[in-house]
Amino acid sequence: MEIALSEAELARDHGDVPVGAVLLSPTGDIAAQDRNRREERGDATAHAELLVISQRSRDLGDWRLEGHTLVVTLEPCAMCAMAAVWARIERIVYGAADLKAGAAWSLFNIPQDERLNHHVELTSGVLEQQCGAMLTEFFSTRR
Repeated sequence: MEIALSEAELARDHGDVPVGAVLLSPTGDIAAQDRNRREERGDATAHAELLVISQRSRDLGDWRLEGHTLVVTLEPCAMCAMAAVWARIERIVYGAADLKAGAAWSLFNIPQDERLNHHVELTSGVLEQQCGAMLTEFFSTRR
């Protein structure tokens, strides 16, 4: 999570919502890391989670990321949560809950929806204070 927080700091420093993500391989090695890049790329889908999933899929030449763990500073939105399901990611670990758009427990629980054919384990609240504080500070300067 500390590496994801470092990525979130880079996102903040580049004027984007401070969210960072790390994708761990089945052996626990860092397979990909990135940050939100929506402002930089002018792309609404350039969320940190999607970027690490895409990077790893390209590296492996396979969309199936079974056994991988997605570590992210903010609870994934619906788009990112569903991407984790489609990619067959094993576990999502996140820091701060997203009470407005969280789709990994707060508003929805897409990763564990019984109607879907793949389910993702969830761990929440890892370094929650640090992750949440960075987001609170970022948005306090914008409002």
